Amino acid sequence: MNNLSGVLYIVATPIGNLKDISQRALDTLAAADLIAAEDTRHSGLLLNHYGIKKPFFALHDHNEQQKAELLVEKLRRGENIALISDAGTPLICDPGFHLVRKCRQAGLRVVPIPGACAAIAALSASGIASDRFCFEGFLPAKSKARCDKLQSLAEEERTLIFYESTHRICDALQDIENVLGPSRYMVLARELTKTWETLSADSVANLRRWLAEDSNRIKGEMVLIIEGKPASDKEEEFSPQAVRALRRIAQELPLKKAAAIVAELYGYKKNALYQFGLEHFQ
Repeated sequence: MNNLSGVLYIVATPIGNLKDISQRALDTLAAADLIAAEDTRHSGLLLNHYGIKKPFFALHDHNEQQKAELLVEKLRRGENIALISDAGTPLICDPGFHLVRKCRQAGLRVVPIPGACAAIAALSASGIASDRFCFEGFLPAKSKARCDKLQSLAEEERTLIFYESTHRICDALQDIENVLGPSRYMVLARELTKTWETLSADSVANLRRWLAEDSNRIKGEMVLIIEGKPASDKEEEFSPQAVRALRRIAQELPLKKAAAIVAELYGYKKNALYQFGLEHFQ
């Protein structure tokens, strides 16, 4: 690295277990002239653990756009800078985008030092299709906006990945159940690589009830891996007339009987109509 200058290194750090840092990442941090960190106090614990002492520069959501140009100038002068976040891979729901974009625009070299990422770690252990997936970061904090976002993804066949916080997880699962349906299969990964790591798989409704049974189950950082809408579900799209009929008849008769009547009238499968009613009318 000594013969390199003016390089921005994007360095992934552990998401929990400190042993999950690569030797290349340690070498890069030790050789950098400056370390740009989201929280210098938090990152200082990691660097102290490995005996790395380097100047820090605080770069977070609230100052990145203003401070990025200053770091670009340092790079232009030949300084090597390592960018890290509080945990995992920088820029994945963390600051750094504006800095990297400015470096690209300035023709400066940007080098990734890969490592831990909570979303990918959870996906790899989920048992849910990983060949095509859609990472959406954190869902909106308010229920209305959250439901709107989920509705926009309701027809998505790719696996969905979200981050969620302790104080919103129960409300988020309730909205996921309301919008995507109670039977949608998902995995909730909590405290990955840490002492209390858990990966729990079940339907959205069952996982929501399971969380509600014990407050300890909602503690920690969480990743939600949600199965995409099955192709078979997309094939069975009901006409507005059939949906209205099902809704009206279900007000007078049991849903199963209503589904059988509408299936006969409109030529749909009664089980598909019954499942649709469970997800949308109950």
